[in-house]
Amino acid sequence: MMRRALLAIALIVPSLPAQSTTALSLDQKEEFLRVAAVKEVRGSKKGVTGTRRATLSDGTTTHDASIQSIDEEHARFETPRGTEMNFRDFYGFNMAAYRLGRLLGLDSMIPPSVERKFEGKSAAWTWWIENVQMDEGERLKRKAEVPDKDRWSRQYLIMRVFDQLIYNVDRNATNYLYDKNWNLWMIDHTRAFRTHTQVMDKKALDRCDRQLLSHLKQLQPADVKRELGPWLRPLELKGLLARRDAIVAYFDAAGPTKLYDFLPAR
Repeated sequence: MMRRALLAIALIVPSLPAQSTTALSLDQKEEFLRVAAVKEVRGSKKGVTGTRRATLSDGTTTHDASIQSIDEEHARFETPRGTEMNFRDFYGFNMAAYRLGRLLGLDSMIPPSVERKFEGKSAAWTWWIENVQMDEGERLKRKAEVPDKDRWSRQYLIMRVFDQLIYNVDRNATNYLYDKNWNLWMIDHTRAFRTHTQVMDKKALDRCDRQLLSHLKQLQPADVKRELGPWLRPLELKGLLARRDAIVAYFDAAGPTKLYDFLPAR
């Protein structure tokens, strides 16, 4: 957990001034992460194990990236939440979460993440979010009130559904962030995508964004395999699709009163 908390602290440190990065498309950001030259690499100020912060430049744009190369598996692993069997902590789940987010219309809630070599090892290179003011832990510590509670709630509920979909066992107050406009950003998904076919907690499925539910219904196994297959094993893909089915069935049975609008139609 300490590694997780420190990673989030690192991610809320403002990135170096960048030129027109907010105008870049997701595809352009991905390409930048893949090919931009590395100008500097350092650890976080708190000494996060296995995570680096790199300053990249392509000659026009300069921006930072978080680099994670964690890839660990344990048949039995003790966590603050209890014992987890078949534990996996894998950098590739960052790319899988981002690619899935794009399929579901969550483009503005999960930063781009690509696979690229770092010191001879494959790693997740993730876009450093611009203009971050705090994470949820810091918000609670400061007792800061969000300016629009209804808008915040709608974003939070999307995160809750997404975490049930990907079976994220490590969402905590340090790995979702707020930018200066109080947009919620989900980061650090290396402990997600378990093989379970049921959601972690049906109580977390309180309400669902109407567009998100529509995108879940339209999600095709072939698309999921194409986009997430490089990082997910067959049983992880099977578990994801089974949980999708369970979430869709739950909200279909719950009826329209459980739906709301936040995400734009596309």
